[in-house]
Amino acid sequence: MSVILQVHFPFDGPFGDEMANAMTALAESINQEPGLIWKIWTEDADQKQAGGIYLFDTRANANAYCKMHTARLEAMGVTGIRAAILDTNAALSAINKGPFNSTTS
Repeated sequence: MSVILQVHFPFDGPFGDEMANAMTALAESINQEPGLIWKIWTEDADQKQAGGIYLFDTRANANAYCKMHTARLEAMGVTGIRAAILDTNAALSAINKGPFNSTTS
């Protein structure tokens, strides 16, 4: 069963295209994380927050990434990090067009 990692934290920017330009190398490096299936980057310039929703193959891989990522953010001075690791329900998600297939459910 795949697991979701949700991470959100206060962020002063950049947002939008500027964020994409500034974070491309980081995004590419995240693809190398053990067990990562995909990540959706999230941002809210009005609320000054950013984060992501990740799909991992196992809870252990999601937990390891969460610990590393939290430490990385804290080293950059970020506080107020919120993270949750949740199991997925592929059968119900499929009804709602969730991005699951036989290799990620």
